[in-house]
Amino acid sequence: MYIPRAVTLVAATATSVPLHSLTITQTPNGFTNSARGWNSFGIQANAATDPAFVFNQTSVEQQCDVLASAGLVNLGYSYCSLDSGWSVGGNGDANGRIIADSSLFNMPDLASHLHNEGLQLGVYVVPGGFLADVNKTILGTDITIGSVCSGNNGLDRCNWQYGEEGVQQWHDSVVALFAEWGVDFIKLDFITPGSPDNGVSLPQNESQAVVNYHNAIVNSGRQMRLDISWKLARDPSDFSIWEGNADSFRTDQDINNAGADSDSFTAWATVQRAIDNYRQYIVLHTSQDETLSIYPDMDNLYVGNSAPEDGVTDDERFTIMNHWLGAGSNLILGNDLTQLDDTGKAILTNSAAHSVADFAAQYPMRPRNPGTGEGDAQQLQAWIGGPDNTGKVVVLLANYGPDEGQGGFNTTLSGVQNVTATWQDLGISGSFAIQEVWQGQDLGVSTQQLSASLDEGQSLLVVMNPAN
Repeated sequence: MYIPRAVTLVAATATSVPLHSLTITQTPNGFTNSARGWNSFGIQANAATDPAFVFNQTSVEQQCDVLASAGLVNLGYSYCSLDSGWSVGGNGDANGRIIADSSLFNMPDLASHLHNEGLQLGVYVVPGGFLADVNKTILGTDITIGSVCSGNNGLDRCNWQYGEEGVQQWHDSVVALFAEWGVDFIKLDFITPGSPDNGVSLPQNESQAVVNYHNAIVNSGRQMRLDISWKLARDPSDFSIWEGNADSFRTDQDINNAGADSDSFTAWATVQRAIDNYRQYIVLHTSQDETLSIYPDMDNLYVGNSAPEDGVTDDERFTIMNHWLGAGSNLILGNDLTQLDDTGKAILTNSAAHSVADFAAQYPMRPRNPGTGEGDAQQLQAWIGGPDNTGKVVVLLANYGPDEGQGGFNTTLSGVQNVTATWQDLGISGSFAIQEVWQGQDLGVSTQQLSASLDEGQSLLVVMNPAN
């Protein structure tokens, strides 16, 4: 892994841009940390990364067993999440409830297998009732689905008439079935406003689906996470719905490559975009003291397989992890867990790094530009999480390399660059004892700034505690 070529520590001036308090508190469904685990979509969408993978119970169990056998579950990697394709696509059961494709999965057996290993089961859903089920009666009512669900939302499903009698009862019946199986996590996709077109003519507003699924989780009596996607609207009115009902929300489009011939999971240009989309989101919450109740989901993590298969360099893999950790983002792996390489294992099993994730679950990082303390996109960037009540902060310095078209900073500085963040830039003051996270290097005590020489795609992650 990368070790900084030079770290310079010097002395402090007054801050010009105030650093407001930013914290995350308990989410609507009762969580105080972001989700960690594995999701099947990466391998499904990039078939050449693991040609032997078949989306069925056997292959999923093989993948998720690694979370237990490699000790990742002890670091919180507990969710084993099925993406699109686990359920029957064209219809529900006699009451229109979502059902598993029994040729692929036995859901109670899968849940039992996972729970016995300390793991948890996740499922994927989209809004709407099935078009084929409009004449079926919603469980526990005499209401037909077609009387409160009409049209076509672009996903072979009708549009619920939210607020009408029967709509919440349908959602309750679906989530109650999930609870019977032992489901612990629901990914609700294609939510609008947001969710760019991608060839599907979605309704302009599916926000009430989030409310209905949240209510159904509460009514089920089983604690489940609700993760909503993708690249959702960030305006205050919509964000208040996300924050009031979901536990995490996607800040960007899919980060993976896609296609049956794709033998790498992602690309650095896409990662630059994902980081900038997190920046765009979090700067909306930095102009005053603020407490959030939802976690960002920067999409699946591709840091566990070899550099060619991940599609980024080893330095970039560490930088990806640094950003997902510092943001308090979901840490949901999309890799082939049966083929973790040594670097991937080092990234995923470093307890000091995961202590940063624990810190960021309450104190997510926000950008503080070197030289200004502002939050716009830059190629040479600084981020800070905290301080907590002891004065502890987490600081990340990064050189993203030349903008490959989606990074938002539009500069092309090449090679090694010095990245310097003064305490004025970061919005802090005083003396700090500084420790690099990945190797545990003691970088000494500083009273004014942190500086590192970083090559393209490299970053430095440190924890800083008040020295006095």
